[in-house]
Amino acid sequence: MNPDINKNNLEKSIPHIASLMYVVILILVAVIFFIYQIFNTSGELLPFPSFENESETGDIKIPDEMYTKNSEAYWIAPDLEDVKGSALEAQIAYGKELIMHTAKYLGPKGSVAQISNGMNCQNCHLDAGTKIFGNNYGSVASTFPKFRARSGSEENVYKRVNDCFERSLNGLALDTTSAEMQAIKAYMLFLGKNVEKGTVVKGSGLKDVPFLDRAADPLNGKTIYIAKCASCHQVNGEGILTASGEEYTYPPLWGKNSYNDAAGLYRLSNFAKYAKYNMPLGATHEMPQLSDEEAWDLSAFVNTQPRPHKETPADWPDISKKPIDHPSGPYSDGFNEKQHKFGPFKPIAEARKTSK
Repeated sequence: MNPDINKNNLEKSIPHIASLMYVVILILVAVIFFIYQIFNTSGELLPFPSFENESETGDIKIPDEMYTKNSEAYWIAPDLEDVKGSALEAQIAYGKELIMHTAKYLGPKGSVAQISNGMNCQNCHLDAGTKIFGNNYGSVASTFPKFRARSGSEENVYKRVNDCFERSLNGLALDTTSAEMQAIKAYMLFLGKNVEKGTVVKGSGLKDVPFLDRAADPLNGKTIYIAKCASCHQVNGEGILTASGEEYTYPPLWGKNSYNDAAGLYRLSNFAKYAKYNMPLGATHEMPQLSDEEAWDLSAFVNTQPRPHKETPADWPDISKKPIDHPSGPYSDGFNEKQHKFGPFKPIAEARKTSK
């Protein structure tokens, strides 16, 4: 056989072989791309890593505009649209749902477990934990884990959430490995994704109410309660249940289904801050409906009504760190229990400044 002929045939076949290989490669790429899209939950068209900064939640991208210690603007919660299509979308949405409707899933008639009193986290952390000075979660991600004097130890988000379950919801601790706890944590981390680590963002938590020059008056507080609160929370403080009986439209402020005496709201200052800038319905920190005196007196009335008791022998291992208005002794400053509960608080504050 003529070698020149063989050489010519080979040279003619090479382009065909190369074309066939290109077609095969293209088909393989298309198949891989198709399979990737079937299982893709990242929201990205291509499986390439993102080089943008990400928070510890992984898929949640940190925005260009961050709230820092120097920020003057009030915190605004990020939009759930920011995680639309991401792997965390469903978990974060479930976390928000649990904050808004805790009792539906974990209350006395809870579909997941029955470990709380029927109140929702949102009853104390308004607008799903996003309202300015509505006890919001704006600074949770940026400040936890942190040392807390009440326990005398460094606490993580799980401990803080379970404190609420055991005190404000007068229930049992939530399993930290459960889908519910992980969803609540994911939601809180998402809310804090635009806050720089270590920053207590403006508008988070509760806004201070000045101390009175006198003790808070429960009798005056009762008059205020009847006039401005009873229509929603009822004369006997029992609140109003939804038609299903699963949760409260207006939560109970005392009685067996309310927060216990170890909860944060059992301190007059916390209740006064909460009530002053959030109650009655429609009040804001810019347009309060209660005076300072009304807020303090209302707090004194509500917190002298019967409620569940919780033993807390491990609280405040260093009693000198107890808040000025902690309602039960012992104390290290020489003031009696009645004054620590109702005030006047200015003399206690001034004495502590002097001792320091």
